[in-house]
Amino acid sequence: MAKKNTTIVITGASSGIGRATALRFARKGTSLVLAARRAAALEEVADACRQQGAEALVVPTDTSDEMAVRHLADEAVRRFDGIDVWVNDAAVSSFAPFTEMPMDEFRRVIDVNLMGYVYGARAALEVMERQGRGVIVNVSSIVGEIPQPYTAPYGMSKAAVRALGVSLRSELSLQKRKHIHVVTVLPPTVDTPFFRHSANHTGRRIVAMPPVFSVDKVARAVVRAAGAPGTGTEITVGGAGKAFVLQHRKTPAAVEAQMALQVEKTHLSRKQPMPDNQGTLFTPAVDPADATTTGGWKGGRRTAGRTLLGLTALTVVAVVLGRRFSTAR
Repeated sequence: MAKKNTTIVITGASSGIGRATALRFARKGTSLVLAARRAAALEEVADACRQQGAEALVVPTDTSDEMAVRHLADEAVRRFDGIDVWVNDAAVSSFAPFTEMPMDEFRRVIDVNLMGYVYGARAALEVMERQGRGVIVNVSSIVGEIPQPYTAPYGMSKAAVRALGVSLRSELSLQKRKHIHVVTVLPPTVDTPFFRHSANHTGRRIVAMPPVFSVDKVARAVVRAAGAPGTGTEITVGGAGKAFVLQHRKTPAAVEAQMALQVEKTHLSRKQPMPDNQGTLFTPAVDPADATTTGGWKGGRRTAGRTLLGLTALTVVAVVLGRRFSTAR
């Protein structure tokens, strides 16, 4: 699928995973339709994609607006006569204790992270059903498998995105639409500006919780999912991430307890207090430095050793605790 003359729609394309994915697809000479709230940042991505031989159309879009997402699909069809791949990637988050999170922020996270994907999948499917083919790639998160404290709506939305994928695949199977695929990608912590963009009501600075993975690793997984959708319905990025998910299914209570401790100790800094803020939940970032693929969290090869070491330690702890819990019953 992901080859020359293929039309790819990407939401959340102005920074992070979406931006890295657009640049990856551009190297294949695809036709790109780039969506996010920041028009100027999208134009920068589009220029970079064109320099690599791709065609690129910019459509500023707030994915929580159903009509805006429909307009995005219409523009893709108008310009390129169809949609081969639709990547749902736009996402936001808010950090706060559950009883202290502003409800308008709670709803906003659900609107963008879940309903935005619903609108995108529906708009894409309407086109793909007419064509008889296509791939939808939904970017979820390992947090959709193992939720963490202080980000209840984010974990809920990412778990629901996984459920959406299963439901759509079931319907497509019943309808015998063998050439339309839905793939869910589950990244771990990734080196993007996402954590600087999140709303924060914890009083502590949000930092990327180690181990931190390269954003390009996730982009490669999205491109692979689009190009060979039959290879898997869910793709967990990274061997360590896969181990984490598998261990959770074996000893859920132990892994969830360890996740909570990891968040408390390494996701929120005690040395850097932060005032309450809404991040980019309701308004996009204005600093051009935030329209980047990476977030400066030292992701990639430099953390590979610590990634495996940290996950190994986590797995050992989870197994030991899991055995203790089983013995106590």
